[in-house]
Amino acid sequence: MIPNISHALSWLEDNPHVLKGICRGVEYEGLRINTNGNLAQTPHPKSLGAALTHKWITTDFAEALMEFITPADNDMDHMLTLLRDIYRYVARHLVNERLWPMSMPCFINHTQHIELAQYGSSNIGLMKTLYREGLKNRYSAMMQIIAGVHYNFSLPLPFWQAYTGIKDEVSGKEAISAGYLQLIRNYHRFGWIIPYLFGASPGICPSFLNGRKTKLPFKYTQSGLMYLPYATSLRLSDLGYINKSQNQLSITFNRLDEYVKNLKQASKTPSVDYKRMGLQRDGRYLQLNTNVLQIENELYTLIRPKQMTLNNESPSDALIRRGIKYVEVRSLDINPFSPVGIEEEQARFLDLFLIWCTLAEAPAMSAEELLYTRSNWNQVILEGRKPGLMLGIGINCSCTKQPLNMLGKLLFQDLRRVAKTLDRNNNNTHYQKVCNKLVICLDSPDLTLSSRFLDQLIEHGISRLGLMLSNNYYQKLRDEPLQVLSEAQLDAEKIRSWQRQRALEAADELSFNEFLASQNWR
Repeated sequence: MIPNISHALSWLEDNPHVLKGICRGVEYEGLRINTNGNLAQTPHPKSLGAALTHKWITTDFAEALMEFITPADNDMDHMLTLLRDIYRYVARHLVNERLWPMSMPCFINHTQHIELAQYGSSNIGLMKTLYREGLKNRYSAMMQIIAGVHYNFSLPLPFWQAYTGIKDEVSGKEAISAGYLQLIRNYHRFGWIIPYLFGASPGICPSFLNGRKTKLPFKYTQSGLMYLPYATSLRLSDLGYINKSQNQLSITFNRLDEYVKNLKQASKTPSVDYKRMGLQRDGRYLQLNTNVLQIENELYTLIRPKQMTLNNESPSDALIRRGIKYVEVRSLDINPFSPVGIEEEQARFLDLFLIWCTLAEAPAMSAEELLYTRSNWNQVILEGRKPGLMLGIGINCSCTKQPLNMLGKLLFQDLRRVAKTLDRNNNNTHYQKVCNKLVICLDSPDLTLSSRFLDQLIEHGISRLGLMLSNNYYQKLRDEPLQVLSEAQLDAEKIRSWQRQRALEAADELSFNEFLASQNWR
């Protein structure tokens, strides 16, 4: 069942001030397409700056897969407006191109048309491209151009001081990290509510399978759509970015030192399969190394513990030295009904749910249970809107089946109390309105994002709908005035990004082969 957190909620209601100063950030990914709706074959626009070193505008796996990044911000409206400003600026610099408004890719004739992201001639830039070469060879390029929205979230220091009794972040890093790991365990156990409410990839373009076989019972439309009638987020399914080959890693979230140890081990342990693939072929590198993970960020997970890295340190070293600073939620599809891929109500719900995950008791989770929780996610991902859907709820793989809508309503009872506390701080009812709107979806699955979007996909077809939405958003955003950033600020960052990239290239003293040999892969 849903954990009983009445005592923790009462404490929160008595101390609403501890939630002032929540920080959030968004990372939005979007594929560039041409005006015919096909994947863009052009390089990342130079007029936007250097993707390697730009603060706000970069690329992810492919040259055509753009990524917009907002910094940590304790003002949600400001964060979302800044994201919109970035998109507005980009729209004005796209020439006969748009951004695809969905997580699952547009029509792609052949994976050879997917060019890996390019970052210049510096050793760091070349290594980033080679890492992507490894991803392509290990998991396929098609899987890597799936797009999403990442939500970065951190609770303010006063919360941790009041909740755990610590004095500051340095002396209290163990307690803060333990709190975030509790959040992560609860996210794995109950985060299926996210794809249920906000999943937006119930169908795919047939070209996405690229000849691969699937046992999923897809339905087909004449307009060129493959879909599952009750699916919510095929992006999160085994068809998407979740990688079953990493299941054997046994990376758990009970203690930070254990998490880091296992993550480091995976990035230093040779893989039989990747060793068979080889490091080079005909003098060309195929991957950074033949380890289970080329680098730590190759670990595919629904949510990550994060800390800012300094002086080229690894993510795990940053975590051990300074503890967990924030979490990165990675299970949010692009919202196709929003010009910038995410709406305010989604961000507000994530705030509520992540606070709840922090407060709710979360017993230690074995590797076996972590895999077991995945079955709930898979059910919601593939048939979340199916009437009478039952989920397994329990600890250590011992569970009973409960109706999804009943579990969701119990969760919303707690979320309403968190919402009232946050609204008291802000002297409004914004969070409560989100609860009132979303709780209805538990008894009316047709109101969920995936259901509403599937109706549109079936009516118009994926290519026609994608092009229609992308054109609408492009026109709208291109013509809107900037509100937070200015053209001068964005132009200045473009220039600085090129200067930073050239400085990196000029500072290299090792050849690329020497640079790779100097890396701590073992």
